Amino acid sequence: MNMLKMDKLDKIVITDRFIRYIFFICALFSIFAVFAICIFIFVSGLPAFREIGVLNFILGRNWNPSLNEFGIFPMIVGSIYATALAIIMGGAIGIFAAIFLSRFCPKRLKVPLTHLVSLLAGIPSIVYGFFGIIVLVPFLKSISPNGVGEGLLASSIILSIMIVPTVISICKTNIDSVSSSFYDAAIALGSTHEQAVFQVVVPAAKSSIFTAIVLATGRAIGETMAVIMIAGNAPFIPDGLFSFFRTMTINIVLEMGYATGLHKQALIATAFVLLVFILMLNFILNLIKGSNKRAEKKNKKNSGNNSHSIDISKNDRLDIKQINKKISRLKNAKFSTDLLKYISVVSTIIVVSVLLFITMFILIKGLPNITIDLLFGQSGNSKMTLRPAIISTAMLLFLSLAIALPIGIFAAIYMVEYAKTDSKIVSIIRVFTESLSGIPSIVFGLFGMIVFSNIFGFGRSLLSGSLTLTIMILPAIIRQTEDTLIGIPVSIREGSLALGASKVRTIFFVVLPCAVSGISTSVILSIGRIVGETAALIYTSGAVRYMPRGYMSAGSSFAVMMYMFSSEGLYINEAFATASVLLIIVFLLNTGIFILDGKSKKTY
Repeated sequence: MNMLKMDKLDKIVITDRFIRYIFFICALFSIFAVFAICIFIFVSGLPAFREIGVLNFILGRNWNPSLNEFGIFPMIVGSIYATALAIIMGGAIGIFAAIFLSRFCPKRLKVPLTHLVSLLAGIPSIVYGFFGIIVLVPFLKSISPNGVGEGLLASSIILSIMIVPTVISICKTNIDSVSSSFYDAAIALGSTHEQAVFQVVVPAAKSSIFTAIVLATGRAIGETMAVIMIAGNAPFIPDGLFSFFRTMTINIVLEMGYATGLHKQALIATAFVLLVFILMLNFILNLIKGSNKRAEKKNKKNSGNNSHSIDISKNDRLDIKQINKKISRLKNAKFSTDLLKYISVVSTIIVVSVLLFITMFILIKGLPNITIDLLFGQSGNSKMTLRPAIISTAMLLFLSLAIALPIGIFAAIYMVEYAKTDSKIVSIIRVFTESLSGIPSIVFGLFGMIVFSNIFGFGRSLLSGSLTLTIMILPAIIRQTEDTLIGIPVSIREGSLALGASKVRTIFFVVLPCAVSGISTSVILSIGRIVGETAALIYTSGAVRYMPRGYMSAGSSFAVMMYMFSSEGLYINEAFATASVLLIIVFLLNTGIFILDGKSKKTY
């Protein structure tokens, strides 16, 4: 009997060890993916760097493939200009709107307004671009001094709308996290509510506000489909707000379809330069987070308590004397905190108004054009319907989620259940996961084209698109699952282990069932990303109007089909209808997340 028990125990130990190795390999997938993307993009673009010269390529002012002139400096400047203007407009509005939602918004309005912002975040970029070309460009054309509506201003406005949700969500979360003792101390020393908020609470969260700006910068500089429709796309340095220009992402999408030889290599080299920009931003972001964590550890050590830490850096921590000094300076300040409050109110009104205007305009124009024939009719040479897009999107969803879900869940399990809290390998995995999530869609698309379509020989197919999407959605699954597992009480695990269950059995039959809501949320977020994706799929799964015959054939997703509708100019009504379908999907997905969040909060 004892021998049988020992044999059984040995098998359990071996099984636990084997499954732990599987979890560890899945956790390393993000690191592998980032290195693979960097290596393949660099190697594919290296011949261009060699033949053209790195400085000539980066600082060259002429882009004319027919003359073998490949200088991307105008595209770099265009990307920086558009991003800078978008950050100035969207960043300021987003910060003030976050302050309003956190500290001034009535309780009955806070939840619906917060979810409206989430809805704005989920709208696919192709919808923003379509709105820009239909509404914004004609308006700007009517007031433009040169009669041009496309260009730098139009692109910056659309980008600013797109980054606002990122800024609001991050800033609001961290302003909410600021210790109430800061606010209470300011009030006790005689400041008003507005003074306490703007002179004490907001400065205490300034590192997190800077983090939001960095993330928004990465979002703006990597955007493709929304900008390509309204930028004018001329490869010149913009000399005004109403001049045509081209970003690095636009340059890749416009010409990759027909590029060969050195021209194609130069476009891939452009993607590598863009990738370096994004990775530099992620490096800055991780430096900020590292500084914040070190400050939190030091504060915990000094305070000697077990209270929850706040995401505020050492330089942001305020004592009573500092608060008193700030309030004294406030009395002599030239500006009024009341004015700042009104600015926050106006900023929130602008955000909500823009959201409602975009959604209502698209729905009013699109809903009447949604017909049974459009949704399920047969596509032909002169007729385009959404039936192929429905099938293709469903196939992309199924395969990408089937691959990404187990990898993401297993990676999160390793980081929470097996690795130590302060483990360096977990910190490294998190850094690479964040870096992977920040890589622009067009770079993922080029990587998928190089590796899956060309090297693996899958061609432009739904299989290539699904594998590319797997890498894209993986960070969201890992982050959401990890956060959910961390929130599950330790006592649940201890109770299972005390009853004799193995570690693996406890994870699969006790811990994971408690994390269903969080994992479901990650699935919904992934579905939203897949349904709205365009740039990564054009050169992997293809842009065709016919029905897919299987995973080895090309297929167009909803967003790609909408791009085809709008770009051809012959199917504007169909484009409005497709945009309406995408908005309805986004609304349903956000509703699902809201319901799941409510359930997860009531679980413990």
